Amino acid sequence: MITLHHLNKSRSKRIIWLLEELGQAYEIKSYQRDSQTFLAPPELKQIHALGKSPVIEFDGKVIAESGAITEYLIERFAADRLAPIRDSQDHIDYLQWLHFAESSAILPLLLRMFVEKDGCNTNFLEGYAKTEVEKVLSYFNDILEDKTYLVGGKLSGADIMMSFIVEIVQNNGELGQYPHIERYGALLSQHPNWLKSVDIEAELDASA
Repeated sequence: MITLHHLNKSRSKRIIWLLEELGQAYEIKSYQRDSQTFLAPPELKQIHALGKSPVIEFDGKVIAESGAITEYLIERFAADRLAPIRDSQDHIDYLQWLHFAESSAILPLLLRMFVEKDGCNTNFLEGYAKTEVEKVLSYFNDILEDKTYLVGGKLSGADIMMSFIVEIVQNNGELGQYPHIERYGALLSQHPNWLKSVDIEAELDASA
């Protein structure tokens, strides 16, 4: 059985969605952020040295990093449903989007959030983060102009990974600036297993 170590209000929610799409048996061990620092609890370090989430345990292995978890589980259980055919152009695009979510896309969003939380005046970082966020989100928005899903016209692991980026944009009240991301986000939010992941996370939070 797959065990997901899940941290509330984190990137781990999309792994719940993925697990629901896979249809494999799994269990969730839930952790709550510290109410003051908003950091993960020290118990997560007993699972993985970095003390972060998501982390899965499966077949005696501990696997960290959302992209690695998503790529591995899809290859193992749903390569015919949630990924394009290997060696195709779509598969190359799929891999790029799968890893774009946790590299080019997330970094400027996190930088901007950290600058805002700190509240200090910066010589460089605030302007850099703002420019990079606009560049990344405009690129994402433009790519979606003539697409429903990111790759091959159907749901894939790339969409599951990028759903977290859409959530950030939505939570920041910026969807109106990016109409194609807004339309795409509405499409993703209609998926039954996405809705189920939302309900599962809410239940985990309520029971904490």
